[in-house]
Amino acid sequence: MRPPVGWVYILLFGLLCLPSAARGAEQATVGSKNFTEAVILGELAVGAGRRAGVEVTHKRQLGGTRILWRALEEGDIDAYAEYTGTLKQELLQQPDADAAQVRAALARRGLAMTQSLGFENTYALGMRRQRARQLGIAAVSDLARHPALKIGLSNEFLQRADGWPGVRAAYHLPQQPNGLDHDLAYRALHSGAIDVTDLYSTDAEIPDYDLVVLDDDRHYFPDYQAVFLYRQDLARRAPGFVQALQSLQGRIDAATMQRLNAQVKLQQQSEAQVASAWLGVEAPQGGSRHARIAQRTLEHLALVGISLGWALVVAVPLGIVAARRPRLGQGVLSLTGLLQTLPSLAVFVFMIPLFGIGARPAIAALFLYSLLPIVRNTHAGLTGIPRELRETAAAIGLPPRTRLWRVELPLALRTILAGVKTAAVINVGTATLGALIGAGGYGQPILTGIRLDNLGMILEGAVPAAVLALLVQGAFELFERLMTPRGLRLAARA
Repeated sequence: MRPPVGWVYILLFGLLCLPSAARGAEQATVGSKNFTEAVILGELAVGAGRRAGVEVTHKRQLGGTRILWRALEEGDIDAYAEYTGTLKQELLQQPDADAAQVRAALARRGLAMTQSLGFENTYALGMRRQRARQLGIAAVSDLARHPALKIGLSNEFLQRADGWPGVRAAYHLPQQPNGLDHDLAYRALHSGAIDVTDLYSTDAEIPDYDLVVLDDDRHYFPDYQAVFLYRQDLARRAPGFVQALQSLQGRIDAATMQRLNAQVKLQQQSEAQVASAWLGVEAPQGGSRHARIAQRTLEHLALVGISLGWALVVAVPLGIVAARRPRLGQGVLSLTGLLQTLPSLAVFVFMIPLFGIGARPAIAALFLYSLLPIVRNTHAGLTGIPRELRETAAAIGLPPRTRLWRVELPLALRTILAGVKTAAVINVGTATLGALIGAGGYGQPILTGIRLDNLGMILEGAVPAAVLALLVQGAFELFERLMTPRGLRLAARA
């Protein structure tokens, strides 16, 4: 018995409406900088949004201010936590702007901001209390009397307009600081490796390490009220999430923020658990360590595999051209060699304007780093073929393309595969930097472990990365054996 035609139409209509219904659900993406407080604030936004029925994704610890700002402008994320001093001095470059002027400048960029979340997290300079007393240092201006002091500053603070350059000019400081990770600086202070570092005033380590915050006696640092920046079109796409962000306004004081930081940094609770407890919602269930490693392995393999595949498509033909045309070949080898000298982190960041954040810019950067070993080894393998073999192939009347595919490439195969193997192993290690731009992979637990001083988290990323590098190397050696003709293998042994 056939169903009534009317029911068939109703069923088809329902199926067609399912995708639109799914698309109708409010969705938003939150980003966070690579320090604990930013990740906690990101998780607070996620929890508040989900409580309001919004599907919220959190792209955690994406690096520094400029990466988050660009991601927000480009629409790769919808919101992130920022500080008004950073916004005015570093991003908008309007240090004397009032709140109305700041909102107007943001609106011209299609952005908006909440009111203060209720606390200020200002920059400061700090020392171990015992060392400060020993030298009689209580204020930033006192540092000028001690030019031999060892100062270690977070890399971002070292370069920011509202960071070290301005502090040094305002206080006439003679020291030449070194850059290091913010979280590592506390350990360096504790060990005596450095004497002074930059602090965030709500850092949990300040009381834990018994540090003294030096008085900003010339009032250099501006007001750093915590706010959420978000895209204006979010009010249309996900009004519930905008309301969720605004519901956090004025609810978090400095003492609360320092306590939340301490629960993560010192008590080893996860940011999601801390944020959920403060919001009074059920904490998300975290996966097992094996599940996390499996997920990161898939992400890491995708980064390495896709970038290496594209590099093979481009680099082998370039190596052939370089071998066939020596003058042009020098330019090709020089260009790929130049790409290899660029700092890897800089190349990852350079790709953000072209590809946004996530896996795509990481794959593009890894592709560039894969070119040199493959191009160079393809060139070396082809030019290293004995002249008499090439002349023999030409003498028997083989056309150039046939000589390339049937004679030259098989003879050069071992050298080419050695270059591919080198590129693959390098990519496995370099891909860990992709976590700084939201690409995932083994770098994610490594960054988290460094930030939280958690050796287990660091090993959760470092050990699988080392194992994967060994497996990749072994797989290529096996593949090389299988692909090399038996006669060539016997000749190589002889």
